[in-house]
Amino acid sequence: MNLGPSDSPAVDDRDWSALTVGEQIRQIEVEGYLVLPDLLEAAEVTQLKQITATFETTAVDYSVHQRGKNHIEKAGGALAELIAQPRVLEFLSQLFGDEVIMMSYAYAISEPGHPGISLHTDGQPYGSEIFGYEGSCPTTVRVLHYLDDLTPQVSPFRVVPRSHLSMHADANPYKRYESHPEEVMVTAQAGSAVLLNHKVFHGNYPNVGDRPREMLAISYRPAWAGPIEEVTTWDPQQIAKMPDTVRPLLGDRNQRIWNFGGGNKPANMQRQAPGMNPSRWERHC
Repeated sequence: MNLGPSDSPAVDDRDWSALTVGEQIRQIEVEGYLVLPDLLEAAEVTQLKQITATFETTAVDYSVHQRGKNHIEKAGGALAELIAQPRVLEFLSQLFGDEVIMMSYAYAISEPGHPGISLHTDGQPYGSEIFGYEGSCPTTVRVLHYLDDLTPQVSPFRVVPRSHLSMHADANPYKRYESHPEEVMVTAQAGSAVLLNHKVFHGNYPNVGDRPREMLAISYRPAWAGPIEEVTTWDPQQIAKMPDTVRPLLGDRNQRIWNFGGGNKPANMQRQAPGMNPSRWERHC
């Protein structure tokens, strides 16, 4: 991680390809974010950008230079196939140890003049107007696929590492911050993805460059970790149109697994749980 001038954030531009599986799991669990580099070839990025160029987008309430579109899974084709990106699913399967359910899919473009996104969390335990009840899921990972290079000038990702671990009132997930003295800038090449724990405080920096920056955001959760109130379910007709690799990820968005009446000594308790081994961060495969 390179440190800039005293009035500049630290820049996390490490070689992410060098991390072991255990180090990747530790990174997203402890620091709250992870980069999976070089997921998409240049031709795949070009194909996706040809699709996004046809989108009718809506500006956010704070800037005409930040625009987006929700529910883009309906576009089908290469855009839908990205939901089942093999390296992403392989990692999430190891991270979650559970059936993976997709919760949302959106497109965002940060144009020159975009003022930056405030530091915020996507995990809001009682729901909110912005995130609905999807934010109440106890565990969610958002995968941000970047279709353009993330540079310091063109809306790079920003995050306050470990902020999701704080029990202090400053980390109330409903708060937003203009900036933070210990925030980190994350840069990456087009075709890479930033994965974030939805409870970590994050955002992006202004676009002071001369080109836009496009991003596709897909959120996933383990099957057990459903919302506290019902959200809309996937349309069966839409599921039927999806590629075979994607359909298993379009499970019940309201599914959750819990045992409210569980006793202190249930029968047949297990003696092993490798998914929560303290040594899980030492895995190499």
